[in-house]
Amino acid sequence: MAYQTRSRDPLLDSNMQAAIERRGKELIGIALFCLGLAAAAMIASYTPDDPNWMVSTDAPVQNWMGRIGASIAAPLFMVVGWGSWGIALAGQVWGVRFAFHLGDERALGRVIFAPIAIAVASVYAATLVPGEAWRATHSFGLGGLFGDTVLGMILTLLPFGSAALVKLTSALMAALMVGLGLFSLGFTRNELSRALRSATVGVIMLYGMLLGLLGQGASAALEAARQRRAQRAERRLAAEEAAAQAAFDPRGGAEEARDGRGSFLSRLPSLIRRPDPLPEPELVEPVAIAGDAPMPGDDRIRARIADVIRTRRQADTPPEADKPLTRGLGRRPDPLILDPVRAGAPRIEPPLTGAAYAAQSEAADPLEDEDALEEDALPLQPPAPDLPPLPGIEPRKVVQNPPRKAPAPSRRAQAEAQPGLDFDAEGPGFELPPLSLLTSPAKIERHMLSDEALAENARMLENVLDDYGVKGEITSVRPGPVVTMYELEPAPGLKASRVIGLADDIARSMAALSARVSTVPGRSVIGIELPNENREKVVLREILASRDFGDSNMRLPLALGKDIGGGSMVANLAKMPHLLIAGTTGSGKSVAINTMILSLLYKLTPEECRLIMID
Repeated sequence: MAYQTRSRDPLLDSNMQAAIERRGKELIGIALFCLGLAAAAMIASYTPDDPNWMVSTDAPVQNWMGRIGASIAAPLFMVVGWGSWGIALAGQVWGVRFAFHLGDERALGRVIFAPIAIAVASVYAATLVPGEAWRATHSFGLGGLFGDTVLGMILTLLPFGSAALVKLTSALMAALMVGLGLFSLGFTRNELSRALRSATVGVIMLYGMLLGLLGQGASAALEAARQRRAQRAERRLAAEEAAAQAAFDPRGGAEEARDGRGSFLSRLPSLIRRPDPLPEPELVEPVAIAGDAPMPGDDRIRARIADVIRTRRQADTPPEADKPLTRGLGRRPDPLILDPVRAGAPRIEPPLTGAAYAAQSEAADPLEDEDALEEDALPLQPPAPDLPPLPGIEPRKVVQNPPRKAPAPSRRAQAEAQPGLDFDAEGPGFELPPLSLLTSPAKIERHMLSDEALAENARMLENVLDDYGVKGEITSVRPGPVVTMYELEPAPGLKASRVIGLADDIARSMAALSARVSTVPGRSVIGIELPNENREKVVLREILASRDFGDSNMRLPLALGKDIGGGSMVANLAKMPHLLIAGTTGSGKSVAINTMILSLLYKLTPEECRLIMID
């Protein structure tokens, strides 16, 4: 009895199988392309002197792929010579085809012809004449031993002259090499036609771009030549105008020639000829100005322009007070009345005619720009009132370095400083040790940095942080006896952990032994502590004599030292359930324990504190 079996479903559906197949071909293509690049590097850096399995030498390997590349390249060049480039080319082309799925289905039917194409390329390379360097280091031609052997057989079999035979064989081998190479690389007619069209379009576009660049260069050169020619013409015209003006006005011509600007008369040919000079009018005491003769319209306009320019020039030169000024400005011998020129008084002069303007000793150019006319009105304006100076903006003070004050002494320290007479014969059985047994803080040398030095260190620290990509601003510098704390206001979005992780780099860049970076509780700044160059010694007597220790209500006070600002640091041991002191050798553990014991000894009596030490 027959049973119908149910077909099993495939593990993967067709789409997944197709996707896996495509990804596999892409990986194969990438691998082939990398192998082709490695082969190209190996062949390009081939040197016959490299050590390989056929040559034993102590010379260093010059091949880019190392000893393995030299060992593979040497036999390849010996067998097929420059035909070995076909291996690298085939790997790269088929790698691209597999990676981009460009005719990868033709791989098996085309790759089998690649060895034939490489052999033909070797024969074609053998037909070429090698150079002196190749003949000096190789006993075979450019096609290797295989190319030389096949070429010799062809020359022996064909009944032609040697020179013509070599040329014909070279041409045939070149054509056969190109055909077999394109076929073995998987090219089709459609691909070749598209490549040919693309190459043609590219050549045409390149030719058009070159023509455009040449046209732009020619246009720029032509425009530059035109500008130079126009500049030379302007300079020549200016020189001619200056020479003409110097001929009419010997005193003002030289100055205007230096300025490179001609006079108004030299620009208007109709006004070049000057009238005969007229006698200067005599100076009379201030009376009314005699009536003027009628003036043409052009002369009146020129006279007004010249009057404005002359007023500006006279305002630049301070006039002499209480002395009348005589100017030959009249066109007729009638007397001209001028007011005495006084300092600070406005000057009033009659209008000038064209003839009087021509007689000026210092001719002015009435074609000056409007800026000159605007400047003329400046001396006539009343002087602006003096404004109070604006208060200067004081620079932000970064250094917070208040004068360090000595800690306030305790009652016990004051009593020891000013001892009194003890009339009580029967004193207590136990006396606290006096503070005078300890070193006096007056003998300690204080090292204080100037505000300028601290500000310079702050700027240097900002630059160091900026080098590491930390944006922020040093808002405060607080120097202490041992370390100086720089408060950094970080930029928005900057994590504090990033700055804290740069502690070692900051210490190295600032040439410091160490650096401590941490956040400041209750504030939005990050504290950066750097040790001072000169560490100030902290003496125990200064802390024990302070009011924080002597007058405190702590049951078990411990004088631990000073904080960053130089203030006394006193802790209460009674509020510490456990205290562990740890540190490396030489870090000060024993000194800390001795300080704690002395703190209890100077503060408490045996009835108040019983201490048990176990060593």
